[in-house]
Amino acid sequence: MQNTLRSDLEIAEEMADAARAAILPFFRQSNLKTDNKLDAGFDPVTAADREAEKAMRAVLAIHRPKDGVLGEEFGHSEGVSGRVWVLDPIDGTRGFISGTPTWGVLIALSDETGPKLGVIDQPYIGERFIGEKELAFVKGPMGRAELETRNTRSLDQAIIFTTFPEVGTEAEAAAFKAVSQKTKLTRYGMDCYAYALLAAGQTDLVVEAGLNAYDIQAPIAVIEAAGGIVTDWQGNPAHNGGRALAAANAEIHAAALEILKQY
Repeated sequence: MQNTLRSDLEIAEEMADAARAAILPFFRQSNLKTDNKLDAGFDPVTAADREAEKAMRAVLAIHRPKDGVLGEEFGHSEGVSGRVWVLDPIDGTRGFISGTPTWGVLIALSDETGPKLGVIDQPYIGERFIGEKELAFVKGPMGRAELETRNTRSLDQAIIFTTFPEVGTEAEAAAFKAVSQKTKLTRYGMDCYAYALLAAGQTDLVVEAGLNAYDIQAPIAVIEAAGGIVTDWQGNPAHNGGRALAAANAEIHAAALEILKQY
């Protein structure tokens, strides 16, 4: 039976807590085994990824058994409610196995129109970024604070992030370079934490390509609740993955989009 006495946000936080407990014993351990999902290239996965997704799915099995689940490690489980929980147990596994604290647990609750609730959780730092409708806040070592995106209006004053310098294809890399050359500062390698920083008003743009739904749905919910905008490179919805442009406000989004649309 579906337990409707607890809110979706409470369930999402319980899932984030369960993922934290599953992941942290593996972090920065010298004996951590890493498997590669790709025959050509490197797409790492660890026991921490798998155990965290199992832990989150166990919470859903108890409290939201009618909802569907889409997870990076264990695929899609059909539901009957029209709602889907979209899970990335460790977004940034390359960072995780390198010991950096910029990976995160991503949790989104979506319907056919996109995400309605999102959580970006960084277990090691202890920061949790949450977005649901107009509710956006972060909880962490400094306490709780509301999230609000920046009001930077021009590209020459903007800070832009992407995870990999090569971004995606050669054309996609050229598109990112065309935007980044117009900005004040470009930074790399932050995975989902870059989206959290955008929601927190610390940066202005995140431009990425080759994403899956579980990479972007939680960031969309958090950023939009904080006042930002996330679309694809043509200005269309981005919740199914692919190319994403996350921006702090409409003006900076329009300026970056004008360049990206050419690619």
